[in-house]
Amino acid sequence: MKAIADNLQAVRERIGRAARAARRDAGAVALLAVSKTHPAARIAEAHAAGQQAFGENYVQEAVEKMSALPALEWHLIGPLQSNKTKVTAERFDWVHTVDREKIARRLAEQRPAGLPPLNVLIQVNASAEKTKSGVAFEDVRDLARTVASLPRLRLRGLMAIPEPGAPRARYREVHDAYRLLQGEFDLDTLSMGMSDDLEIAIEEGATLVRVGTAIFGARRREKSAA
Repeated sequence: MKAIADNLQAVRERIGRAARAARRDAGAVALLAVSKTHPAARIAEAHAAGQQAFGENYVQEAVEKMSALPALEWHLIGPLQSNKTKVTAERFDWVHTVDREKIARRLAEQRPAGLPPLNVLIQVNASAEKTKSGVAFEDVRDLARTVASLPRLRLRGLMAIPEPGAPRARYREVHDAYRLLQGEFDLDTLSMGMSDDLEIAIEEGATLVRVGTAIFGARRREKSAA
């Protein structure tokens, strides 16, 4: 437990330093602990050290952990397949990877009425690579209007994964898109930055960073299905 607690403290200190360097309030940057491939026992250790929100890539793996740890806040940060929208709508608190209207509509239709609205982030293809997930910058506003119009969903902002070694301008472009949308929608979340690039992401406006390796260590072998 001490190692994970120490790692969490070190990450929080990094967030604080980056926020101060950008003349921002460190409290304005949330930490999402990326727990994919790590067992429930290690997540429980992180929770005991004060971490509440956890990010998972694979729906089935996450559901198994939710059964053991029901009181936590769960974020889906991996690609979402159509055949996984029902369980996602029923079990997750946040989805970071909505990148097409079909997925948004299925989540809205399948979110149980007795639950709070599902928090949604639109994933932007920051690198403009055809092989990468996410919507193109020029299509973000149209998708945002669709998501915002759907019942049982709450549009919170954008998510992006700049490629390793991406120039600062790439992060700034995502932030600019976020700021433009804020002129039309009530947004509060820009999910950008991981273990290796959280400082530049915070300096360029991220309000939530997704950190796994720096908290839990090297990830275990990835599963092959979401």
